[in-house]
Amino acid sequence: MSSSAVKPIPEGMHSITPHLVCANAAEAIEFYKKAFNAVEQFRLPGPGGKLIHDCLKIGDSMLMMTDEWPEHRALGPLSLNGTPVTIHLYVQDVDASFKQAVDAGATVVMPVADMFWGDRYGHVKDPFGHSWSLATHTRDLSPEEIQQGMAAMK
Repeated sequence: MSSSAVKPIPEGMHSITPHLVCANAAEAIEFYKKAFNAVEQFRLPGPGGKLIHDCLKIGDSMLMMTDEWPEHRALGPLSLNGTPVTIHLYVQDVDASFKQAVDAGATVVMPVADMFWGDRYGHVKDPFGHSWSLATHTRDLSPEEIQQGMAAMK
């Protein structure tokens, strides 16, 4: 195969793909299957049962995963005592998806509610320390309408 036939962005991938690090990545993968209907695309096991790399598909997007590798400064949110990152997941039915995630073991951070920006939105934390927001877009609003909605919340 000629190098000109190779796509710079592989088929099925997007320009930005989250790559999560966590302790017990294999357990996290099973949780994401139950909570978010993730479908495992491929797995690269490493020494001692640790996971070097995994790729999951959730909806139309990919999510890469690896176990913690402290010697390479790859630590998950539980080891770091939190995360500044939230993974945002648009779904067809946020109420059903939110319940599915909580039933699988996610912790409610913010219950699902209608938001001023036009989404029905909720926020959970998974058992591995990652933060997830789930939403279904319910209303198309102009920037002015969103500003008005935000001002009305004060």
